[in-house]
Amino acid sequence: MQGLQKSFGQNAVKAGEKAVKIQASGNRRSSDVVVATEFRRYYSGPLGPLHVPGICFFTQAGKQISNYPKQHSANLTMKHQATHQWFKPMVRILKNMRSRLIDDGILAAGSAPSYFIEGLLYNVPNDKFGTSYEDTLVAAVNWILTADRTKFVTPSGQHYLSRDGASECWPCANCNGFLDAVVRLWNDWS
Repeated sequence: MQGLQKSFGQNAVKAGEKAVKIQASGNRRSSDVVVATEFRRYYSGPLGPLHVPGICFFTQAGKQISNYPKQHSANLTMKHQATHQWFKPMVRILKNMRSRLIDDGILAAGSAPSYFIEGLLYNVPNDKFGTSYEDTLVAAVNWILTADRTKFVTPSGQHYLSRDGASECWPCANCNGFLDAVVRLWNDWS
């Protein structure tokens, strides 16, 4: 923190819950810096112990959060390709719906982070994507609503997506609230 304050100015750097926030100045945009260290998740393989490389950081409250950005990125790229480039536009549509729901005061800011929205769509079977944006959104959301969401995983494949009490997971009430709000918004538009 002191090094960032020295580089960007004491008043421009503020500690957030999970990241250090650096305010914009001149031509520099605002940014969030996650102070993390290497982290390995070990498991047994046929030839002995193996590990998945990742990172971990701590929240202001002292909770450890482990993340696997390389696996996350690689798996989302594969998902986008497997859906014939429909995945990323659908993520953007759900994020735009989230922004509208927050602006309208229906969803609380921070209750549906982008990471978890990507995770919802990551779990949708590839054959639900395609034809049109409208058909894909309806097929994906309907599938999510009827699926067993306790089995959904994050795009890294290292955590469950929605569970209560785990710092890496989306609280079930927030996930369900987001889905309910998306359905209401869609029905209002239709």
